[in-house]
Amino acid sequence: MQWRKGFISLTGMALATQLYAADPSVNPDADNTKKNQIHNGTEALSADQQSNSASDVEVTRKIRRSLTSDKSLSTYAHNVKIITNNGVVVLKGPVKNRKEKDIVESQAAKVAGADKVRSELEISAN
Repeated sequence: MQWRKGFISLTGMALATQLYAADPSVNPDADNTKKNQIHNGTEALSADQQSNSASDVEVTRKIRRSLTSDKSLSTYAHNVKIITNNGVVVLKGPVKNRKEKDIVESQAAKVAGADKVRSELEISAN
């Protein structure tokens, strides 16, 4: 943090907040390393592995549009991560309940094909 005559740099505050939130000894729930480890012997895709090929971008766009246009879904479901790489779609993030999980998976399967969708969705405790 940077101090100057009774004023705190917001950059310093943001950095301090990030350090606090990321420090597992202070906030053990912030460490999700175990959740992000390799699944079933294959590396799980992350958002930065979204392909930029026209077909993969189009698949992701169509799934996102179908989810956001469904007003029965919660904000959680509207904001799931959709990662498409070589035609394979990975869905990640929390959804409100089992019904939403099924809807999100179904919408993705309609666009990409059921055999091309891998769901890592989790039902939120909130």
